[in-house]
Amino acid sequence: MPILAELPNWFITAVAICLGLAFGSFLNVVIYRLPRGRSLSRPGSACPACSRPIRAYDNVPVLSWVLLRGRARCCGARISVRYPLVELVGGLLAWAIVERIVLALPGSTPWWLALLSFSAHLALGLGLVAAAFIDLEHMVLPDSITLGGTALGVLSVPLRPDIDLTGSLVGAALGFLMVWLPFDVLYRAVRGQAGMGFGDAKLVMLAGAWFGWPGAVFVLLAGAVQGTLVTIVVFAVRGRIEEPEAVQQERAELQREIEAAEGDEREALERELARDPLGREPEPGLAKARLPFGPFLVLATLEYLLLGDLIVEQYLALVWV
Repeated sequence: MPILAELPNWFITAVAICLGLAFGSFLNVVIYRLPRGRSLSRPGSACPACSRPIRAYDNVPVLSWVLLRGRARCCGARISVRYPLVELVGGLLAWAIVERIVLALPGSTPWWLALLSFSAHLALGLGLVAAAFIDLEHMVLPDSITLGGTALGVLSVPLRPDIDLTGSLVGAALGFLMVWLPFDVLYRAVRGQAGMGFGDAKLVMLAGAWFGWPGAVFVLLAGAVQGTLVTIVVFAVRGRIEEPEAVQQERAELQREIEAAEGDEREALERELARDPLGREPEPGLAKARLPFGPFLVLATLEYLLLGDLIVEQYLALVWV
């Protein structure tokens, strides 16, 4: 049975990048369909503008978008740059996981064990990328990604020698509580609304399941710092923080349903709107602005995934100076 040391690095890297690009293409399907409650497998890929099926030769990651000059062959509609961007991110993420994690394994590691490690970490990374794009557009973090990623973090503990099952479970619990208690329970009691979404707590819980409590703490703090800096810059440049268009449309649609409903149905819809933190339009000003926090938690999680050992090393160096 081949071991890792017997496989050429270039071969491992090439296969990983191809897989990352391919799964990155599927990730575009997840980003578009999952928040809309549509099947991820049926129907096949189709043009968003005219709904015609996309041919296989027009669905090659990145290359098809370049050759088609960013337009659909069927109707000429413009194809968002997000599609090749997500595919590129998938390829780059696969390459980074190979360089930082797979090739760092002992050379005596069986090839199948290295493949399992790569698959688990790539699934984590791609899930996080999908969560970031979905949150940017809809300001929601799907449970299938946050809870599924948490479960994968616990189940994949045997593949990661730097953490044990207890550390994973404690990290997950602490990650959830660090967000839920102060930013949901206490903040809601004082201000009447949540300071952070429930999905954010689950996302930090995911980080804790993968990296233990140090990873959960880093993700929350680094995500907060990066999110604050970006918010200040955007507000300084544009003078306002706008909600995503999809969120505005979903709120308007629910309000139209309320106006058309009567009796108990109307009361139920009104209660649903009142419970939804996005049910009211945001108040003006930086302090009341709504900005998806998930992408910054995702960025911090990816930073810890790929650079966690360096982060810990630098921290210890500062502590012991």
